[in-house]
Amino acid sequence: MVAGVVQGVFFRDTCRQQAVAAGVAGWVRNLPDGRVEAVFEGEPAAVERLVEWCGRGPSRAVVEERRVSEEPPEGLAGFQVRPTAW
Repeated sequence: MVAGVVQGVFFRDTCRQQAVAAGVAGWVRNLPDGRVEAVFEGEPAAVERLVEWCGRGPSRAVVEERRVSEEPPEGLAGFQVRPTAW
């Protein structure tokens, strides 16, 4: 979960680009409360780089908080930008 100025600043698309380049599977979506939620699966070092990137985001983002939790892998393939969770 990433909070701050993270919607309307190309966070999701840039996250997708970063994940594809790193060979990481998963998804990213906006939440109605203004946060962004992302799920990453892949090689641990690549996932950690993406988690670190989420602490900065793209150049127009202002990340105020990044919350990380681990879950069992789902066996995801590819990386997608999901619709906003309303």
